[in-house]
Amino acid sequence: MDIIVEKVTKLYGAQKAVDNISFKVNTGEVLGFLGPNGAGKTTTMKAITCFLAPNEGDITVGGLSVRENPEKVKSLIGYLPESNPLYQEMQVIDYLAFVAELQGVPKEQIPGRIREMIKVCGLSGEKSKNIRELSKGYKQRVGLAQALIHDPEVLVLDEPTTGLDPNQIAEIRDLIRKIGKEKTVILSSHILAEVEATCDRILIISNGRIVANGTPAELRMRAHGDEILKVKIGGGEPEDIFIALEDLETVRSIAIIDNSPGYFEVHSHENENSARSIFEMCAENNWYIEELTPVETRLEDIFREVTMN
Repeated sequence: MDIIVEKVTKLYGAQKAVDNISFKVNTGEVLGFLGPNGAGKTTTMKAITCFLAPNEGDITVGGLSVRENPEKVKSLIGYLPESNPLYQEMQVIDYLAFVAELQGVPKEQIPGRIREMIKVCGLSGEKSKNIRELSKGYKQRVGLAQALIHDPEVLVLDEPTTGLDPNQIAEIRDLIRKIGKEKTVILSSHILAEVEATCDRILIISNGRIVANGTPAELRMRAHGDEILKVKIGGGEPEDIFIALEDLETVRSIAIIDNSPGYFEVHSHENENSARSIFEMCAENNWYIEELTPVETRLEDIFREVTMN
């Protein structure tokens, strides 16, 4: 079920929290939604889930407008807000039954849905406990279970791994990826490595505007625009190797790494690959390659570049 955000603006007084943004999330896609604090992430997610109405523009979920059909849109969405509000004095199983009833799950289907959520979210040993007795990680699982209890077509998750340990984060990540094969998922997180590992596409918002949108590979390519290789070559004089590298037609620039003779960072011209040329150069000069590895731009570097410029 596709989500289309079209020219949406949201004002708080005179301040634009979201400024004329447009994007689409496709069915079966996990979209990572990133941005600094105050960038407009949570405002956008609240607008998609009908908790806030945009001042301008519109959002459609499965072809339904959030302006014209807010109640119907809400029924299509499972939402885990960052605060994860839970009724602390209720048992897990009772809370899920309560949410299922609120979400309009037919009465005869509720026990089956609860069993499935208990299994999927790993709550078998906690189902009879009061929510206040649970660890932060298990409370997050309960929050995810309540978001999924009515089998929504769309899942919106705001910081779903907050407070989890590395093992719990890995488990939630695997669950989100599994869910994302069949449903449309929007995931907001400050843990950039987890977003990269979980999401098919990444959208970055800053000061209320979309500043980047693409797969991790596409964002890396846009960040530096050319291939970068770390190359260590032996068997010759470093000065001769440097000059030979400079003479390669595919090479744009070279830097010496850590003042280490024979260890270079080689920048290729856009859309060029220098690896073959470097191999041929070494063969012609009886030099040998000790290392030749591509340099990947980190998502953290891309995030800083597009949100600080």
